[in-house]
Amino acid sequence: MSYNDTKSHAEQTQADYRDKALSRIVSPAVPISQKAINMTTEHEKHQQKMQKYKEKVDSAIERAQEERGVIIVLTGTGKGKSSSGFGTLIRTLGHGYKAGLVQFIKGTWDCGESKILSTLPGLSIEVMGSGFTWETQNREQDQQAFDQVWPKAEAMLKDPALKTVMLDEITYMLAYELLDFATLETALRNRPAEQNVILTGRGAPTALRDIADTVTDMKMEKHAFKAGVKAQPGIEW
Repeated sequence: MSYNDTKSHAEQTQADYRDKALSRIVSPAVPISQKAINMTTEHEKHQQKMQKYKEKVDSAIERAQEERGVIIVLTGTGKGKSSSGFGTLIRTLGHGYKAGLVQFIKGTWDCGESKILSTLPGLSIEVMGSGFTWETQNREQDQQAFDQVWPKAEAMLKDPALKTVMLDEITYMLAYELLDFATLETALRNRPAEQNVILTGRGAPTALRDIADTVTDMKMEKHAFKAGVKAQPGIEW
């Protein structure tokens, strides 16, 4: 092999190495570019999806122009009915409004919510003294306890200064026939136009659901108590 041939071969070998080295650097740019394209496409899809959702929400907001208080019923076998109502009361107070709470069942319990709620300015609280009706086992006593607290609930439902009133566990008063539904309905229909009312408890009757604006029926899938876990303060009361 001549000198020129040897030189040419060496140069070709160097060129091959150079091309291979360059290919290692350049070739990843192809999948990276494709990935960038895919990311852009996914971004566009997400943007289009959110835009459609925004239009749907904006349309619903545009349709909802009536301004008045609402009746909210929180019922069902699941846990969290009263807790949800308390959260709404706190939300009301957070906006500087006044609110009222009447508890019809947990009157004799050392409830955590009552402790904290009683410290909040703007909230009026009334409690039915007898507590759980299945513990008293005395209908006359239960009726007397109810008759003492119901006029206070009615007064709240007439007070235009109260933005929201919560009747906690009121459905039990209907179920045990301590309260006639017609009396409750009259109080609800005659309340101030801007007042909201939250009614909680299991087994809300159809008539109450019918006059409500919002009904949430909480379903129980599992409950620790049914599995033998003892009820505890801070969770159950």
